[in-house]
Amino acid sequence: MLLVGHSAGARLAIAYAAQYATRLAGMVLITPPASAIGDVATDVDELIAKRRGEAAFDAALAASEAGPELDDVSDPEVAFNAWRRQIAPLGYAAWGSAAQTHAQGAHYRLAAARAYFTVDPPPDLAARLSRVTAPVLVIAGAQDCGTGVLALRKLAEVFPAGRLTTIERCGHHPWVEQPAAFRDVVDTFLESVG
Repeated sequence: MLLVGHSAGARLAIAYAAQYATRLAGMVLITPPASAIGDVATDVDELIAKRRGEAAFDAALAASEAGPELDDVSDPEVAFNAWRRQIAPLGYAAWGSAAQTHAQGAHYRLAAARAYFTVDPPPDLAARLSRVTAPVLVIAGAQDCGTGVLALRKLAEVFPAGRLTTIERCGHHPWVEQPAAFRDVVDTFLESVG
């Protein structure tokens, strides 16, 4: 099977690959959380520093650092989604109309977010992933202030046939910000696998 996962969905794809390494024909991990393989070097702070001074970005960063206010609210799910909209500019290389439209359509489940951050990956995950012999493409956004690029390079290196592709002028959602480049990278990979 060919697995494709983005962000938290990439964590699910990684979990599947760790359990069923021989069942994969290939895997595409789009801006995945590299923390799954342990404590790796990151360039997130440098990427954030380069964006400081942009009003929308700075406001989103302040909201992110403050965290969601979920106590004493009538509907924590609504409050969580309002906070996610406040921090949305962090996920894009530029806070333009395409990014704003995409972010406005997103809806997050509070229970899923809580569950996602409460389960640590197994300590031998990197060793398990090193048994995945199928080709693995890891896609990074060059300006992704959530995952960075350095950590994703380390993740790609865990797989024997892993490689990293970085898309410029791109944050956490490459198909939104750089659709042609994203499509080209994915199509080229799929042709090589198929």
